[in-house]
Amino acid sequence: MAAVLVIGTLASAGVFRGGGGSSGGSDAGPKYRITVPQTLAGGEYKLAKDISQQAAQAVPQDGANEHGVKAVGGQYASGMKSLVMLGLYGVIDDPETTVDHAIRGMTRDGKTEVAVADKEFTPSGGGDSLTCGVDVRTEMGQKVTLPFCVWADSSTSGNVAETDAAHLSKDPRSIDLQAFADKADKIRSEVRKPLG
Repeated sequence: MAAVLVIGTLASAGVFRGGGGSSGGSDAGPKYRITVPQTLAGGEYKLAKDISQQAAQAVPQDGANEHGVKAVGGQYASGMKSLVMLGLYGVIDDPETTVDHAIRGMTRDGKTEVAVADKEFTPSGGGDSLTCGVDVRTEMGQKVTLPFCVWADSSTSGNVAETDAAHLSKDPRSIDLQAFADKADKIRSEVRKPLG
């Protein structure tokens, strides 16, 4: 089921780009990059597979809203849980557009539907908000509950989604999205590193 999550999430990555090619971008240039560490969330998740190559193939380097983009990603495991982290870094003109395209892209495959509409969450410890929600994806007749969080700033964007094999069809409304946003914020701090 983890592979299903990876492919579904990668399919959504294709719309990170937000449309056709154009020139432009911020003069300030990228400030951060996204890395794929061996562990995430304070060691809770361990890297099972680096999927940066697949991510790079799924995401164009230049689009209407993102320029000079590099895509990276990792599939992580923690017991029965599988987590996918996808990241982009480069120049992002409008972070809100990037977040919106990423979220809309998750439901474009015809197998995934919105179960809990996305909304902004501020991490419990403060800091930049993330947009989180819950989708339900149908794979081989099995409904899979998929909480996710997305963030973007002027030089990075990230997407974190999780499945739990012990509770594949968990009631989407029972998921504590604030807690998931806090976890995603911790992951953001672990994968986003200053350039140089």
